[in-house]
Amino acid sequence: MKKSYWPAIFLAVMAVFIFTGQGFCQPTAKISASTYKAGDTVTIEGTIAPGQDLYIAIAQQKMFKGNISEFAGQKSVGNYEKKKLPKHGKKAGFTMDTEIPPLFYMLTTNRDAFGKDTKKKFGGPSFLKGMLGGGLYNTTMFKLKKSIDDVSAKDMLGPIKTAEQWNMFKWAHEKKYGINTIVKEGNKKGKVVIFSRSVIGDASSGNYWDKGTSIKLDKATGKFTASFKSYRHTAPNTAFDVYVNGAKSGSYTIEKNGFWLAKGYRYMNPLWIIIGAIAVGTYFSMIGAAGGMLMGAFQALVVQTAGPVGINSANVLRPSNIALTLFSPLGSFYRFAVVEKRVAWPVGLSFGAGIFIGSIWLGKYVTQYVSMKAYKEWLGILVVLMGIKTLMEMTPAAMEKRKNIKAMTKKFNAAVKKAKETGGAVEMGSIEAVKTGLTDYRFKFWGEEFQINPLLFAILGIIVGIVSRAFGIGGGFLLVPMMTTIAALPMYVAVPISLIGTCFSSIGSFIGYVMNGYLPDMMLALAIIIGGFVGGMLGSRFQKMFSEKALKIILACTLFFLFFRFLKIEYWI
Repeated sequence: MKKSYWPAIFLAVMAVFIFTGQGFCQPTAKISASTYKAGDTVTIEGTIAPGQDLYIAIAQQKMFKGNISEFAGQKSVGNYEKKKLPKHGKKAGFTMDTEIPPLFYMLTTNRDAFGKDTKKKFGGPSFLKGMLGGGLYNTTMFKLKKSIDDVSAKDMLGPIKTAEQWNMFKWAHEKKYGINTIVKEGNKKGKVVIFSRSVIGDASSGNYWDKGTSIKLDKATGKFTASFKSYRHTAPNTAFDVYVNGAKSGSYTIEKNGFWLAKGYRYMNPLWIIIGAIAVGTYFSMIGAAGGMLMGAFQALVVQTAGPVGINSANVLRPSNIALTLFSPLGSFYRFAVVEKRVAWPVGLSFGAGIFIGSIWLGKYVTQYVSMKAYKEWLGILVVLMGIKTLMEMTPAAMEKRKNIKAMTKKFNAAVKKAKETGGAVEMGSIEAVKTGLTDYRFKFWGEEFQINPLLFAILGIIVGIVSRAFGIGGGFLLVPMMTTIAALPMYVAVPISLIGTCFSSIGSFIGYVMNGYLPDMMLALAIIIGGFVGGMLGSRFQKMFSEKALKIILACTLFFLFFRFLKIEYWI
């Protein structure tokens, strides 16, 4: 009698399915559409084996790795990134051959398989973080597991399969440099990015990173419906693959949704950028300071300039930013220099020469070798001291010592009063040179004599130039307080000199960035140029509507704002 092996084979196959938890029911899924616009809600529904948890991996098809020359038609890694990425990789446990999808989402009913919710402290200067245990503010974040071996559902990660990929994925989603260089999408608390959206649960969790997501699963039948809001700034024609419980189930494409800034990597109507640049340019030309910083804040908070995948956001934001600090002064310069003749040329040119040397030559070493965190904090302390000093100059005792400014202010106020009575315009005083020398320059303004050392300010200009290159700004927030505190110049004279300096620093910084292969987003820069130029013309006219005291109060308030920004004390703006 011939023995049959079919019962044994059948039982063996059944055992395999039972122990793998798959059963005979393979995952099936249907994506609600093949194409979506950026920001649209993507819905996936289908069936998995009864009793299982749901794992939907949504991965960008085009993978990024540090040694490819181009990503999506653009240069993928810049000169600075080529130096930084290997260092980060060595520390985090990945190489430049490791590749991950820049945008990756895991929609799941079992988030604990990949990590856990943890408390997160953030904000404030580094010297306080040690005392406060991490920062001034508290929130929560989803922290991924340290190793892929700790992930109980590692077979559900789609294209992420190796330990190196997991390490790179974790670093790119949890570290600021990784988010700003590769991922480009972050979860924010206020205006501060805490980590990047990756593992997502149902919005009923109450977590801020789960907002806009719905995951419904009937474990008894295995039927599910999951939806999430796609990233509003997903690049046009970005294709995604969808994996349901480890099996590839389909794909979809995100299409363009608005005006796309190719290097800014954002959707933004250029008209809003022009309006913002007009406002910043007007303010900048009135007080001669903080134009670059305020434009940088506008880019970071409103435009949210990100840079292409592989390029750190700062290396697009800074060159684009320089458009304002260069063209806004040009918009106001004709009035200050030609019409009103209140430019102290020897000081402005010496300042400019020092700034040019600092920005184009010495500045590149600072950007590479100096810790920007410590650098910003020391700068924050410096600007708040300048702000305090600026306010102290307005006290009666200080004004008594600086009789020339007191007398000039009195004459200006009298001219304003007369203009109001007669309905005419205030005529600004002109600069009349008294003595011109390398270390001794004297001039009269509103009949009062002022003295300044051009050589000293050339040396100070080198320092300002270094700062300008490091931050991609003009340096006016240092120039104007230096002239009003060290040289005791009135604001009406300090501002035009500052605008000359910022032009030089802007040219030097821009040349430095171009030499290192970084160009601005051309549409972003053009919008800033138009707005900045118009703002410069408006600011030069508005300045004479404010008294010396009012301009100094505005300057001091600006310096205090920068103090909060540099030391990360605020997160709501």
